[in-house]
Amino acid sequence: MFYNSLIVAGAIALISILVVEIVRDLYHFLAHVWQPLYRLHGWHHRIFKPDLSVKSEEIYRQANWYNDLPESLVMLIFGVIFAQVVIINGIVSENYQWLAWTGCVYTITYSLGAIARGLGIPYADAITDVTHRQGEFQSLPGNLFVNRTYHWRHHFDDQDAYFCGTLTLVDRIMGTALSLKGKKIAVTGASGTLGEALMTQLHQKGAKVTALTSKPQELSIMVDNQPIPINTLTWAVGREEELKELFEKIDILIINHGINVHGDKSPGAIATSYQVNTFSGIKMMELFLETVQTNRQKATKEIWVNTSEAEVNPAFSPLYELSKRTMGDIVTLRRTNAPCVIRKLILGPFKSNLNPIGVMSAPWVAKQIVSLAQRDFRDIIVTINPITYIFFPIKEFTQTVYFKLFTK
Repeated sequence: MFYNSLIVAGAIALISILVVEIVRDLYHFLAHVWQPLYRLHGWHHRIFKPDLSVKSEEIYRQANWYNDLPESLVMLIFGVIFAQVVIINGIVSENYQWLAWTGCVYTITYSLGAIARGLGIPYADAITDVTHRQGEFQSLPGNLFVNRTYHWRHHFDDQDAYFCGTLTLVDRIMGTALSLKGKKIAVTGASGTLGEALMTQLHQKGAKVTALTSKPQELSIMVDNQPIPINTLTWAVGREEELKELFEKIDILIINHGINVHGDKSPGAIATSYQVNTFSGIKMMELFLETVQTNRQKATKEIWVNTSEAEVNPAFSPLYELSKRTMGDIVTLRRTNAPCVIRKLILGPFKSNLNPIGVMSAPWVAKQIVSLAQRDFRDIIVTINPITYIFFPIKEFTQTVYFKLFTK
């Protein structure tokens, strides 16, 4: 009984912190859509330059009084309400009811920090305002927790996204953990079924799409039964270097091209499968990663690689499996120290020219990919096979640990 009560009380303490964090993020979101609140929150957005230095110490101090302190007081109110609900309903025993106030104590630290910054107390900002510190970004945008790189995007990538303050939970639920609005995105394999579907979804999210195809033709997509021309560049496997100038201007590169020789196992089929499915993508990836230099590029540039479900499951096409698995393993190795986010697209069988008997439709798959990317899934699994949802994360985790242990 003692352990059960303590476990419940501990869970309540953690939930109380989660509640006030959710309140903070919803308050932040509301401050961007409700003008009376934005009049206060707007002070916060007036402060920082792109290098996160402050434009004015006076404005910085005022912003803490007008935005940070009111926000923390709202968190505190809901923390008190939560604690009262827990205590009144006897959810925990009297000996542990004090733990229901954990969220309030947690919130008070934010209130005191805002007051200290508002008063201009020396070093208060360095100690209590860690997501707004200057300097080179040392890590990728946080996945589960907000860091400087993640929060920078709210200020200078898209103020209508990246609302979270500590945990990214609310952004992931709302689909605001990655903004595609205005992003310059290049898609290889653009003339294929999935490539066209991806470009359509990305265009509808406000992205500026460039189609990369091996076919000398201008591509278009259909939106509301109207053809929309897409900026199209023709390239060929083995000539990836010619895309370097384009990659300098691109925010997101989607490596989606591939070939399936099915049952062929001739030397030519082996060479072609690896050249198209593996080596071409690796070369593109490395060329793109060379363009990631500045803080802005570290925060906004990404690579999405379609490695397919063949990484962990048979595709009934041995060379397709072997070449895709190799590509997938290299991506896993490379993203242990990559300067930008690299996402994997782990896709089950969808109907296309490569797989005419696919079960899923390419438009549906593309919609799921974009939706999960906006929720900041780094491994995007879209399949009807439940085994993949179990085996792939295990494979990816163990392989990542192995690569980190035995590479420099």
